[in-house]
Amino acid sequence: MRVMDTPDEDPAPHPDTVLLHGDRALHDDAALVPPITYSATFLARDEADFGDMAARPRHPRFYTRYGNPLHARVARIVARLEGTTDALVMGSGMGAISTTALALLEAGDHVIAQSRHYMSTSKLVEELLPRFGVTATVVEQTDPAAFEAAIRPETRLIIVETPANPTLVVTDLAGIAAIARPRGILTIADNTFASPLNQQPHRHGIDIVVHSATKYLGGHHDLMAGIVCCDAALAERIWATHVTLGSVLSPMDAWLLLRGLRTLSLRVERINRNALALAGFLEAHPSVARVHYPGLPSHPQHALAQRQMSGYGAVIAVEIDGGHAETSRFVSALRLSSQAVSLGGVDSLAVHTAAMWAGTMNAAQMARAGIPVNMVRMSVGVEHIDDLKADVDRALRDAMRSP
Repeated sequence: MRVMDTPDEDPAPHPDTVLLHGDRALHDDAALVPPITYSATFLARDEADFGDMAARPRHPRFYTRYGNPLHARVARIVARLEGTTDALVMGSGMGAISTTALALLEAGDHVIAQSRHYMSTSKLVEELLPRFGVTATVVEQTDPAAFEAAIRPETRLIIVETPANPTLVVTDLAGIAAIARPRGILTIADNTFASPLNQQPHRHGIDIVVHSATKYLGGHHDLMAGIVCCDAALAERIWATHVTLGSVLSPMDAWLLLRGLRTLSLRVERINRNALALAGFLEAHPSVARVHYPGLPSHPQHALAQRQMSGYGAVIAVEIDGGHAETSRFVSALRLSSQAVSLGGVDSLAVHTAAMWAGTMNAAQMARAGIPVNMVRMSVGVEHIDDLKADVDRALRDAMRSP
């Protein structure tokens, strides 16, 4: 294998350049665009080489469940964006967070999680982990003191997500780290809603950062992937469980993810600008009751968001001035925003939040999670902002007409 004569760490520190050249040290042929290494297994030169391949964790050319050249490239770039020394790629965002939790916890341990999480993370904490003897306490994420009050001698892990899905509540990353680190408690932050360009939890003291790379990092709604960013020692612990559980990222999805990363900074810059402008437009609209967006001064945690974020992302939670019927009509009337789950892609999406969560939460659970029947979750894309404003204005006017 020929490796290009390039230093292991590219001297260019800016994220825009890291996205394009952060994996340069892993070039192993003359192709400018890395080939899709579509092989489950790899040839050894001789018996000694095979022994090295089999014994070395995450060897990129042994067996794709252990690693793949494209996995190594993606991990190198995202780790550098997040400011960690290592990263692992997996088959989905939930594969990443579930594998991490199972790798770090055992029967008798205790977990603290925030009250508003992605629905599957809540199920992991409140339903799956207890089946393996792990107890959990769920607290209000806007109050760091609530996390501290929930700590027990057996607490091993704190799991947070900020901004939270779907209500855009912000969690104080530095505050959580300051509580956990002196006590030897590990922390995980789901950074999916922000992207590593808008927020780097590790720089605020968080130990492990996870992403659903299906969202911003891929950016085109055409792949499923997850990322875990942390230091090398934690990566080895998590990888050992990952090999057993087998949440493997396919070579094709890894290649699509690497291609998506190349344009991440361009997409996030436009998305941030569009979402902030659209959130302000919606907040002033007579048919809108409330807008939840961390970039707005009206957001109750705007000052905190300013401290730990450099941009505020794609997602806006909008409460329509009406009930279930008006909200459904608004979503159906949108022409530029497709009705589909997910977020962070090039094209805008919108969903009636209560309808999306109805399959996993009852009305009382949604009320506790802060999800009213008139909420719409919008993921703003890269369309022209004038067209996005015109589309939501027309859809709101249509929704408010009597059927």
